Amino acid sequence: MDNKNIQNLTEVLKKLNKHGVTEELRKEAIAIVSDINPIELSIAEQNLIEQGMNPEDLRHLCDVHMEVLSSELDKIKNDINPGHIVDTFIAEHDKILGFLTELEELNFEIQKIQDYKDNLEEIKALNTVIDNILDAESHHQREEKVLFLELEDRKITGPTRIMRMEHDDLRTKKKALKEAVENVSRLDFNEFKEMVDKASKYIIFNLRDHIFKENHILYPTAIESIKEKETWEDMKRRCDEIGYCSFTPNI
Repeated sequence: MDNKNIQNLTEVLKKLNKHGVTEELRKEAIAIVSDINPIELSIAEQNLIEQGMNPEDLRHLCDVHMEVLSSELDKIKNDINPGHIVDTFIAEHDKILGFLTELEELNFEIQKIQDYKDNLEEIKALNTVIDNILDAESHHQREEKVLFLELEDRKITGPTRIMRMEHDDLRTKKKALKEAVENVSRLDFNEFKEMVDKASKYIIFNLRDHIFKENHILYPTAIESIKEKETWEDMKRRCDEIGYCSFTPNI
């Protein structure tokens, strides 16, 4: 682990959060991030949190990170076998991303409807896709109770702290969207549409962003830091005990 890399990236992240992405900072960040591994990136972010930076300020990776990290997922897939818990997490993410696309399309259609009528197909479909998104809870539980704990035991706490916070935020928004659909017949329809629009857009944007960070930062960090085959096997056993989503591919 290169402490100089970590220190340099920590300083660049401070500048990016303070000044925004200037072309000069962008080039500086790309030069550093291109030569840094996921653990070092995680530690740099952790350093900033420990120095007092609000985790909120690190929640959305800057465009520089996105640009450099875009190939990380392919690297992970080449390093693990089918059935590995990270492979399962990634496969579940693919399903969830599909649900988010459905939600985006349904919200667009619902916003065009003028009046509520019983048994609207769009409302039924919205209820189904929300249930699918809510069904991802066992995915989050496996992350929090197995993967995150293992990383935290290895003193990697910054990324998991941010991911837990995002899980909690998203749980609240998912439940609010579900409640809106359950009460559609009792709500003013324009009020209902506004609630759906606001919650859907929040969930779509933030969950896509969350998935990107887990796929490209958290999971590579885990693969890089947990080398023992026996540990992964024990983690798989613990994941099995928690259970899987209805949409989890065969594992």
